[in-house]
Amino acid sequence: MPFADVLFSPVVLGLLGLCIGSFLNVVIHRLPLMLERGWRMESADVLGLTHEEAAPAITLSTPRSRCPACGHAISWRENIPVASWLWLRGRCSACRTRISARYPLIELGTAALFALVAWKLGVTPLSLLWCGFCAALVALAGIDWDTTLLPDNLTLPLLWAGVGSAALGWTIPLSDSVWGAIAGYLSLWSIYWLFKLTTGKEGMGFGDFKLLGALGAWLGWKMVLPILLGASVIGAIVGIGMKMSAALREGRYVPFGPFLVGAGLVAFFAGPERVLGWMGWPH
Repeated sequence: MPFADVLFSPVVLGLLGLCIGSFLNVVIHRLPLMLERGWRMESADVLGLTHEEAAPAITLSTPRSRCPACGHAISWRENIPVASWLWLRGRCSACRTRISARYPLIELGTAALFALVAWKLGVTPLSLLWCGFCAALVALAGIDWDTTLLPDNLTLPLLWAGVGSAALGWTIPLSDSVWGAIAGYLSLWSIYWLFKLTTGKEGMGFGDFKLLGALGAWLGWKMVLPILLGASVIGAIVGIGMKMSAALREGRYVPFGPFLVGAGLVAFFAGPERVLGWMGWPH
């Protein structure tokens, strides 16, 4: 079997997805803390604080991962994707505090997405490009769900990577990508201002504009409306369900980003012809 067939096979990319998913767990947890530290450092002089008093140093690699309950440093044996969580039975080895099942689920979900990319695209280096697209979306969905924040550190590079990939002839025609980015951003921007002028309230964050613009840059302008409609319907159903079950606290709202991500992934894997067929629109 040729080496390329093995390298870009669903099994190998799925295993890569497990490892990337473990890293995404770190990104989802630490990137908002890193951004918060940056904001605090910017205001440290005004508050009369040193930078370390304002916010302790944190990066994606330091300090070492620890149990939030007891401070136990996590060893490499306890950090193997999925396997370690199963071996530890979902608990810290030191204090037996429960470890959220979300960690292995993100690892397994990323692995499944990477394997599906290989299955959809076949043996091609472009699979790695689309795996990167999926990984960025997983990170954005996790961060937005936790913090209602869609960081520019991820949305803007994702948008420009979509336009750049189209310009290099790797994905869709460049005109479709550019108009997709424009349509994605302006559609939610228009809804935002219409809602604000009508109610005086902000219905969503600017990060949602940029995320839909990024999805349009990767998938084309024809996919923008189906993604928006799909995300709106599923988001409304989930929000109503959480409200009725008291899972949504008063004054809080369900972030829209995860539903845009989900609809964007469905649009990618289903393909434009199938999605437009579902909508009853011409291809």
